[in-house]
Amino acid sequence: MVDSINVRLLTELHADPRLSMSELARRVGMSAPAVTERVQRLQRAGVITGFHMDVAPEALGMTVTAIVRVRPGPGQLPRVADTARATPNVVECHRITGEDCFLLKVHAPSMADLEEIIDRFVLLGQTTTSIVVSTPVPPRPLPIPQQT
Repeated sequence: MVDSINVRLLTELHADPRLSMSELARRVGMSAPAVTERVQRLQRAGVITGFHMDVAPEALGMTVTAIVRVRPGPGQLPRVADTARATPNVVECHRITGEDCFLLKVHAPSMADLEEIIDRFVLLGQTTTSIVVSTPVPPRPLPIPQQT
């Protein structure tokens, strides 16, 4: 599915997901209809799962970022996932191995707001919270293996 042309398309879209199909076609030396068909095929195959906009949490007043690990109490595993889905400030929720079962990334306007969010999960099990002080490696696209 990911041949050398698709690698070039993915590389260009990683650099600028807002490229028009005609500009993308120009950059890879193909026609716009052919590029459009390839991009749509990559989407249907689940290679491209979406095009995203990133917003700085601070710009929305979310000045506190925390990583919360949750170890659910007996029978509470599904409720933790449901609570995470129902809490808009939880921007990531991962089911993990190890002592804890879930890893959440949470943005909040204040420590008091973070406390309220954590309290939703404390009812379901044990939590461990770490406050993010900096992000030396921000979210970035996956590396695209080059075809030889």
